[in-house]
Amino acid sequence: MVVTCEQGDVPGHLFTNDLKKDLTAVTGSETLAVGQFLLLPQSFGNLYLGETFSSYVCVQNNSSVTVKDVAVKSDLQTSSQKVSLSAIRAPQELQPRHTVDEVIHHEVTELGTHILVCEVSYTSTAGLAKSFRKFFKIQVLNPLNVKTNFYNAEDVISDDVYLEAQVQNMTAGPICLEKVQLESSTAFTVRSLNQVNGRSVFGSVNVVQPQACRQFLYCLSPKPSLASATNIGKLDIVWRSNLGERGRLQTSQLQRMIPEYRDVRITVIELPNMVYIEEPFTFTCKLFNTSGRKMELTLNLHTTTPCNLVWADISGKLLGTLEAAASKELTLTAVPLATGLHNISGIQLKDSLNKKTYDYDELAQVFVVQKPVAQ
Repeated sequence: MVVTCEQGDVPGHLFTNDLKKDLTAVTGSETLAVGQFLLLPQSFGNLYLGETFSSYVCVQNNSSVTVKDVAVKSDLQTSSQKVSLSAIRAPQELQPRHTVDEVIHHEVTELGTHILVCEVSYTSTAGLAKSFRKFFKIQVLNPLNVKTNFYNAEDVISDDVYLEAQVQNMTAGPICLEKVQLESSTAFTVRSLNQVNGRSVFGSVNVVQPQACRQFLYCLSPKPSLASATNIGKLDIVWRSNLGERGRLQTSQLQRMIPEYRDVRITVIELPNMVYIEEPFTFTCKLFNTSGRKMELTLNLHTTTPCNLVWADISGKLLGTLEAAASKELTLTAVPLATGLHNISGIQLKDSLNKKTYDYDELAQVFVVQKPVAQ
């Protein structure tokens, strides 16, 4: 059994420290004492946005006489509004040692300081109307830090958008993420990339420790007539705290920037996963003319700084005519000079008909390793 006490009591931190030092105790068990849930202190502590605040309100007649017309009213005051949570009335009379009670619930939808105001009014035996109020301060914090990144598909025949969502636990204890779902707008169809063979990549129970993150990936395909839509949709997140309390948050509508494609799009369609240092490797690109006009292209290759890759192809090569909406494959050869993960950069296309030049850097990445020594 977990035994704790208030800091102001005689034992002070004795029970709490003993639990923390006990190697057989469950981490955080010092927070599970029943007494903490039976008495609401003047400064309640912290709640988290999206959770449901629940409290048991009980009024007991501690006097030796009967009182009449007992009414209990509970309101929650936020920075922007006052929410009525309950208004209960006792029977005709409230006998000594008798009580009136109620359980109140409220889904927390605002950040900042909340004040729970409990007001009790009654009529004394002398026929005088009396009342009193008690205030309980509650601080509502943000439970999650959600960051999103958008990536546009580099495929010349696809307008897919990839959404990476990073969800960080900002609460003081572990949480279990029950659902992280992208509700797409009508302009997109969404596909979750967080399962393998129908099972979540995070396992059957997705527990996130304080300050830890989980990353989720979604693929959104725009409808053909709405390829330029910017409204992606919103994330719906459901979690449970270490005591099983449920919380839910929805992000605001997510917006993406419409990609500005160049007149010539280049996509790498074939590239080795791993190459050896100082050994040539080849990769294949696909050029796609999106300008709506004919082009006469020349290929120029430049070595970038730092010099991790050098080209083993002829710079200034004529690629010939590329008609509007046409495509052409291009095979290039490079030699890596250093190990590690390196960007493929330094490709330039020059259109002699329209007097335009297009530079392409960080087109793809290649992993370079030392070649194993033969035994």
